[in-house]
Order: sequence, then structure tokens, then C-alpha cells
Amino acid sequence: MPLGGTSNHFRTEALRAIHGWDPYNVTEDADLGIRLAQMGYRVTTLDSTTFEEATNELGNWLRQRSRWLKGYMQTWLVHMRRPHGLLKNAGIKGFLGFQLFIGGTILTTLLNPILWVLSLLPLLLGISGMTDILGPLLPHTAALSLIVGNGLFTYLAMLGPYRRGWLSLSPYGLAAPFYWLLISVAGYRGFWQLITNPWHWEKTRHGTTKMAAQ
Repeated sequence: MPLGGTSNHFRTEALRAIHGWDPYNVTEDADLGIRLAQMGYRVTTLDSTTFEEATNELGNWLRQRSRWLKGYMQTWLVHMRRPHGLLKNAGIKGFLGFQLFIGGTILTTLLNPILWVLSLLPLLLGISGMTDILGPLLPHTAALSLIVGNGLFTYLAMLGPYRRGWLSLSPYGLAAPFYWLLISVAGYRGFWQLITNPWHWEKTRHGTTKMAAQ
């Protein structure tokens, strides 16, 4: 499990067994989850609510997400240096989970704008011409991914606050497609930083919301 950064609780002996945090990984909690699994440790979720302050400024949010995604890229590259070792230590389920949660997050973030373009180009240039260039199935596959993928993401974004009784927040789930565009911007920004400045840690400013000011 790629751990999140909110309210993690560790046994000291477990952290010592895996030699603590990786000081060069800018998403160290995700990396910790992978290394704990390879050492045979398990993670459970407490049934609780953590009211962590979310970023409410675009620049602040973009810096945070760029760092997270850059850290996911670092984590994938580090653990895939020896894929046979990862498979042996984490097992087939752990190995596939790693590819899905870490590799899949990176892949979908970077591919999302490309799929959008492949979906829109047939409408702008004519499906027959794009079919000749891309093949008959690719534009339709891209369109299906655009509709189903973003539709499901929108549904989940609206369902979460609804089930908690925060009905006023549910309509904001309709902005999920714009979130995907922004997360792709953050992904490419993180990818560029991975090449040019891999160890730079962009800080997230906190204490900027109305609740924090009270």
C-alpha cells in the first residue's frame, strides 16, 4: 500500500527494520509502504476522520501534486531496478498492486491529455482521416476512456461527501475533468523536475484556509 501523508502510525522496530525513510524520495510515505510490504509487514486502516487542511490555492496545489507524482516516479524507478527481487519479496499480488497503484497512477496522469486529444481530433478533423492515421479502434478506445474514466471519477468525487452528509460539497465533484487536466500538468511538471532537479522538495504552505485562520 502506498501510504498517504496523513496520520500514519508506525512501530519503531518496523521503521528500524527497513532503515527508516529514504531521504532522497520526495514522497517518502509511498516508498515506505512498498518497503514495509517487502519485509512482510502489513498496513491497516483506522476507522477515523482526519481533518487535514487541503490546499486551496492553485499554485500551492500544483507544487504539492508535482512533488507527490515525482516521488511516485522515484519510487517506481527505485523498486523496479530489481523487478525479480520485488516479485520475490512482495509476491505476485504485491507486485501487481505496485504496478497498479504506483505505475498506473503515473501512466494515467501522463496519458490523460493524450487520450483527450485523440478523442477530440476525430471530431475536429473527421473520423475517416484519423482512422487512416491511427487505426480504426484507437479513436474509439480513447473516447471510451474519456467518457467512462472521467464519468467514474466524477461519480466517486460526488459520492464521497454525499455519504458523509456533506451534500453541499457533492456538486464540486462535477469539476473532476478539470482536476484531471490539472493533475496531468502536475505530472508533466514532476516528470521534468525528475530529470532536472530530482531531489528538490517543494514545500506546501499550510494555514491558508478560513478554518485555519479562526
